[in-house]
Amino acid sequence: MSVAVEINKNLSDEEIYKSLTGQIHALINPDEPIISNLSNLTAALKDAFDKISWVGFYLNKEDKLYLGPFQGKVACTIIDFGKGVCGTALQKRETIIVEDVDKFPGHIACDGGSRSEIVVPLKSGEKISGVLDLDSYNLAAFNETDKKYLEIICSNLVARLDLNFQEPIIK
Repeated sequence: MSVAVEINKNLSDEEIYKSLTGQIHALINPDEPIISNLSNLTAALKDAFDKISWVGFYLNKEDKLYLGPFQGKVACTIIDFGKGVCGTALQKRETIIVEDVDKFPGHIACDGGSRSEIVVPLKSGEKISGVLDLDSYNLAAFNETDKKYLEIICSNLVARLDLNFQEPIIK
């Protein structure tokens, strides 16, 4: 089966997200392995926005985040609760936008070229299954528009997939 995501990169970020959100919803298939769904979601986001240098999931197991599917350079594999932007988003249970990673206390530089970041928790009630992490080589690349639509995408993802990670994603 051929799958394609159609994006007009000449549109505004908000217009791209509006187009992409429906396409990602169509890509998510609860009958397929979680890892496949997460992989396609990262590919769709990376393809849609030139400002993204890295996009991926970190999956929560016992308050440690383990690297999941991603697009970009090799990344850190384990992030502790409360450490870096990802661990802080897990701890605070909220989306964090960092305009300049050099000004974020305790930033973990997996890619020294990264200048800004946004991290969105995968929340279902009180449970956080992981985070979606996006980096950019541009300062202040992410804003409230990104936050709004990435939270919608993550909410839809969590609603459609069983992210209890009972599958052997993390042993």
